[in-house]
Amino acid sequence: MTRLPIHDVIPDLLAALRQSGRAVLQAPPGAGKTTVVPLEILRAGLTPGRIVMLEPRRLAARAAAERMAETLGEPVGQTVGYRMRGEARSNAATRIEVVTEGILTRMLQSAPDLPGVGAVIFDEFHERSLNADLGLALCLEVTGALRDDLILLAMSATLDAQPVADLMAAPILTSQGRAFDVDTRWLDRPLPKGARLEPATADLVTQAVAETTGGVLVFLPGEGEIRRTQSLLQSRLPPDCTIRPLFGAMPFAEQRAAIAPVAQGRKVVLATAIAETSLTIEDIRVVVDAGRARRARFDPGAGMSRLVTERVTRAEATQRAGRAGRVAAGTCYRLWTRGEDGAMAAFPPAEIEAADLAALALELALWGAAPADLPFLTPPNPGAYAEAQALLAMLGALDDRGLITDHGRALAALPLHPRLGHMLTLAGPQAAPLAALLSERDPLPRAAPVDLTLRIEAVTDPRRYAETRPHAANRGVTERIRTEAKRLSKAAKSARQGSLGVAEMAALAYPDRIGQRRSGDAPRFVLSGGKGAVLDDSDPLANARLIVVTDTDGNPREARIRQAIAISEAELRGLFPDRIAWEDICEWSKRDRRVIARRQERLGAVVLDDRTWKDAAPEAIARAMLDGVRDLGLAPSAAARRFIARVALARADRHDLPDMSASALMDTLDDWLLPHLAGVKSAEDWKRFDIHDALRAMLSWDQMQALDRAVPGHFTTPLGRRIPIDYAGEAPEIQLRLQEMFGQTTHPAVAGQPLRVTLLSPAGRPVQTTMDLPGFWSGSYADVRKDMRARYPRHPWPEDPTQADPTLRAKRRGQG
Repeated sequence: MTRLPIHDVIPDLLAALRQSGRAVLQAPPGAGKTTVVPLEILRAGLTPGRIVMLEPRRLAARAAAERMAETLGEPVGQTVGYRMRGEARSNAATRIEVVTEGILTRMLQSAPDLPGVGAVIFDEFHERSLNADLGLALCLEVTGALRDDLILLAMSATLDAQPVADLMAAPILTSQGRAFDVDTRWLDRPLPKGARLEPATADLVTQAVAETTGGVLVFLPGEGEIRRTQSLLQSRLPPDCTIRPLFGAMPFAEQRAAIAPVAQGRKVVLATAIAETSLTIEDIRVVVDAGRARRARFDPGAGMSRLVTERVTRAEATQRAGRAGRVAAGTCYRLWTRGEDGAMAAFPPAEIEAADLAALALELALWGAAPADLPFLTPPNPGAYAEAQALLAMLGALDDRGLITDHGRALAALPLHPRLGHMLTLAGPQAAPLAALLSERDPLPRAAPVDLTLRIEAVTDPRRYAETRPHAANRGVTERIRTEAKRLSKAAKSARQGSLGVAEMAALAYPDRIGQRRSGDAPRFVLSGGKGAVLDDSDPLANARLIVVTDTDGNPREARIRQAIAISEAELRGLFPDRIAWEDICEWSKRDRRVIARRQERLGAVVLDDRTWKDAAPEAIARAMLDGVRDLGLAPSAAARRFIARVALARADRHDLPDMSASALMDTLDDWLLPHLAGVKSAEDWKRFDIHDALRAMLSWDQMQALDRAVPGHFTTPLGRRIPIDYAGEAPEIQLRLQEMFGQTTHPAVAGQPLRVTLLSPAGRPVQTTMDLPGFWSGSYADVRKDMRARYPRHPWPEDPTQADPTLRAKRRGQG
């Protein structure tokens, strides 16, 4: 065997595994960890059991197994084998089995003690896939409860190793690797805003080929970008350059061709992140990095995880550049400037932080544990996890206590998102094409109509589709969908629901995405789960009354529909008889500015029948009117404002009274206002309603007495009339006719505080405002008297008001 850098650390690694049964191994790309470590563990006889190694990608799993088998001089499937979804090459005598990550989860769920397995190796753990995080957490629990002899090893090229080592209680071992110098070259200036990735990448590849020698590895985010860049390069590269695409979904034979050396000339490999780690691609001396990566993100538009395109992180860029220095000194061209490096994130996020957690929640329910019960390196977000559990409950995978049901166990056994597994379980093999279609990217271009039946036709009847439809389907995508549909059809059991149409099957997967067209010209829909969605008004489905939405752009306010299918009310009633129910709806309508009482037959937020609720309960109307009050505001009367001001003053003087500030009153409407809203149903009713009595009712008899003593509500005039006191200003104030204060020789006061007295003319207009009535009588009254006698001669204006009797009457005719 050729000696590789990893061999230098093998003795220490074996010693650590013998001592503690766990280790974290850091080794850069090219060190040989993937193909050397499992063989060395086998040779050392550390375990009599099988060694299972997890690889995040199918191509890497096959390549690693083949390389190890070649080292042993055997074909794959004997001492070394592999297993992945839909394919396996191993037997009972296999000692090293390379598996993709979901396989380990199934092994653990089937037999938690992993019988016959002696070691589990997590390769490329730095990628932090959801399945790898879950697999490590489950294995750590298994070693603590069932298998203290199980060896665990996490291996990575670029990883912040200390948190993993702390979680595993394991030592860290580092291999320095072997790498040649790489000359990194950046752009002189950033790409223009709006520049397309493929032409810019093709320009950079053309430059790299002209300036260097040896194989070229170009990193692009996905198949579409690879195909478009390949098309641009066909006529621009020298004749001796062979272009090889490399991505996960392509046939294995073509993947092999991309990895293998060319007989003559230069090879230009256009690859996704599949080439970042694990794989050795012969004769690569140059890397061209387009600076983009695809990651699994929870897409609320699809209700499942989707791959999104993002900027690479510094760790990924370093990993990619290292590919140019595996066999000799190399060159790395980056499609960004040196200055843009600083804006990059250090590491890619763990998938558990951004992905849909429905599958994780289902696995944990099957395991019988909550996230807090397991040693996760990054625990799932509680809010996102709760949403995932709610979805599973809606699908019938969890019961009311959050425990897995028999149906949930059936879903966990399928290699599908729980939505699609639910559909396949109920509809049987007939749902396989739709399940495969919804698991893949859209085979039709964005300009195509949203109708899901077009996509099913492109998959199931491609010849007819090509002859009759204007939008060409992506052949590679449709072929993958057909292949997956065949596999799912074999895995599906007989249908529980009988024969179903495509729309009905889509509704099974998306019961929360059944859309009802709103009234109005624009094609807007309310979805059964309560969210809104909009469709382009030129789309053929724009006038459909009921649809099932299978994909949107994910906008949280009003999502734009990307895939949907029309469905009939009869089909919905046949599918969901137990979910359709009559509801009495009594609610405030902002548009109508009144309480609306209806009886509605509903499927979630979708209204199938709507009638007037003639005998709505008064309490229901009153409660709905509370929302109207929240919408309209309080707008207290003058009497209510005076009362609120009195209470505020008394509270400031430390009296035990309710808080009647505007915010407190709005927060406690249910407590003080609800009992008084009988008969109030509209904005007009509310405008006439006076909250003064409701505010007074908030105080007990003792509190009311204390308020009257501390902050009286009225001043009694010399005539015995009660004048309301206004406490809203700087000083308490009363307003009354000047003649009513005749004979008053002292200034009026309340609670030891002088009143601001506004004296009015017989016509009710202010004449004088004073805080010193005796001073007014003896001072400026004479001038007021002189003016008022001329204006109001029929009213008394005595020279000495302190000796006159108070009155509100005018003088009789003929009286002087």
